Amino acid sequence: MAKLSSDLYRYFCEEERADYVQLADFLVITKERIFGFLFVILALPSALPVPAPGYSIPFGVVMLILASQLILGSKQPWLPQRARDYQLSLKQVQRIIRRGIPWLKRLEMLTRPRFNYICTGFVGRIVLGSAIALMSILMMIPIPLTNTLPAIAIFIIGFGLQEDDGIISLAGVVVAILAVIMILGMLIGGVNSVDYLREAVRN
Repeated sequence: MAKLSSDLYRYFCEEERADYVQLADFLVITKERIFGFLFVILALPSALPVPAPGYSIPFGVVMLILASQLILGSKQPWLPQRARDYQLSLKQVQRIIRRGIPWLKRLEMLTRPRFNYICTGFVGRIVLGSAIALMSILMMIPIPLTNTLPAIAIFIIGFGLQEDDGIISLAGVVVAILAVIMILGMLIGGVNSVDYLREAVRN
């Protein structure tokens, strides 16, 4: 099986494509690793150190739909036609892929099929799907700096899924837990700051 980094670079950066690509185009190169692949490619723009704006909410919605299907035990994902027809600029896709390739290659050096029951078993898919669903919701919260870590968690879980590497997917769950702690801390800190300002104004 060819490496994901090689497939993505060949398909979008070497072969001739139209000026705009659709989300459905990504399904062409997914093969048997379709769920993991989709989570990786949808989380990638927001997971990069310099994320592309405008992706978190629409891609978060799509990943929430996919995560729900993973929890329910679906073997093949279903996407609404509107999501499948969602258009992306080829140049922007190429820019994201070129930025993400070094990260993909580093992960590919670490991954191999192991503890695959975590990725394919009933309980494992519920746990991973639930983590991705929660991270998808957090990605859509309109608060600055709250979408990157959830996207990284989804990216890692998805990469483990598509490589049948349960250890990598569990590492993504750990990142998801850290993301929840960080965002809760930010929200609590924000509420406390508002209360402090109200008290200051009253006084």
